[in-house]
Amino acid sequence: MSEFKFRLDPVSVPKVETKHRRIVTAMPAPGTREVMESIGRYESSNAMDQLPVVWEEAHGHQIFDPWGNAWIDFTSTIFVTNSGHAHPHAVARLKAAMDKLCHSYSYPTRIRAEYLARLVAFTPAYLTKASLFSTGTEASERAIKLARHYGMTKEPRRKVIVGWDGNFHGKTMGAQMAGGYHAQKDWIGYHDPYMVHLPFPYPWVLEETGKSGAELFQDHLKLLQEKGVELNGIAAFLAESFQGWGALFYPKDYIQALREWSRQQDSLLIFDEIQAGFGRTGKLFAYEYYDVEPDLVTCGKGISGTIALSAVLGRGEIIDLDPAYTSTHGGHPLACTAGLANIEIFESENLVAESKRKETLVAAEIERWKARFPDRIGRVYGNGLLWGIFLVKPGTDELDPYFCASVVERSLHKGVFNIHTGRGTIKLGPPLNIPDDALVEGLRAMEEAIAELVSEA
Repeated sequence: MSEFKFRLDPVSVPKVETKHRRIVTAMPAPGTREVMESIGRYESSNAMDQLPVVWEEAHGHQIFDPWGNAWIDFTSTIFVTNSGHAHPHAVARLKAAMDKLCHSYSYPTRIRAEYLARLVAFTPAYLTKASLFSTGTEASERAIKLARHYGMTKEPRRKVIVGWDGNFHGKTMGAQMAGGYHAQKDWIGYHDPYMVHLPFPYPWVLEETGKSGAELFQDHLKLLQEKGVELNGIAAFLAESFQGWGALFYPKDYIQALREWSRQQDSLLIFDEIQAGFGRTGKLFAYEYYDVEPDLVTCGKGISGTIALSAVLGRGEIIDLDPAYTSTHGGHPLACTAGLANIEIFESENLVAESKRKETLVAAEIERWKARFPDRIGRVYGNGLLWGIFLVKPGTDELDPYFCASVVERSLHKGVFNIHTGRGTIKLGPPLNIPDDALVEGLRAMEEAIAELVSEA
């Protein structure tokens, strides 16, 4: 991870005034530090490590602070606002709903019934039922529980959940144990022997070994056996559809071999689409790039575009294995209203296709970057409006987290707001309905930032 720290004391920067960007103060804007320090004083949070921008308003593809500055948003608040910030249709629906019903637990409501019907109709036909929750990590916990219930209907000892190193499923105990950030698990105090992990099949692994994805999956089955896993004890494979920090997908034939094996063994295949879903990659769900049908799909973030909402979608006979699993705020009437409005926006604006169309715009701009900075732009991966651009140390393939963070900061000074991965990659994820000219303008402002930093080195 980068040791870079964003400057909190204001410095003069060039003024910016375009249709989509406005920088009229020093950066960070005077007053920003005080707000961040106040949050840090009263909340145990990472407020002081965030990009130094105080969010006052956000509309469409833009973020506004209280002091007159405006940024093009390339984060969609970590892939939540896929349909844009404060979309007028969603706002109108929510305002009307606020006057009627502000909470209902899991008691019947018409909005819950309408939303569930639209959600199931909007998603692939083999996903026939859903359970509603409020956060992505709740959805992960639910999927893990359902998988074990399913496995135990076949064999009482069939409880093993197989994940991958580097995958992320949430920060609650079960979700974190199933995830692949192992250094973050010391607090748990024990390791669930039924949670096991495989190495992620990164593209460079296939390049180095010369193996196909299908061959690598067979090697991974052997690795599980070497770890002491009884293959007939596997209840489910839980796969994050891609690793977000680098827009890294599995090899297609790896997942297809896994799906075939799991179907033969009657083990479930679960895709975590919490970050990946709802058009982000140019398909409704990112796993559709693998041409497989999963048994369960976890959703969150972009499912509502606004208010906290998550879901587990799947085959009805699996979802129904634990009908008593409820969540106090799951299926909240306002969240269901937001989710329904989000689907209506997706359909009316054809946002999945828009995401795929805009892929070519991003690709063309990144090609400019590669041609101009060949010793700084390394690997590039992307689908739709999800991109991972590897910034490397000159003359090497080694990621340069410090330089990357400097690009994020300099871009911020130019009116472009990015995700800070801390790993040396630019992770692009603008709203799917960002105007074409704003998308290109933001990418060219980032190109300017890279050029300035390269010339200053």
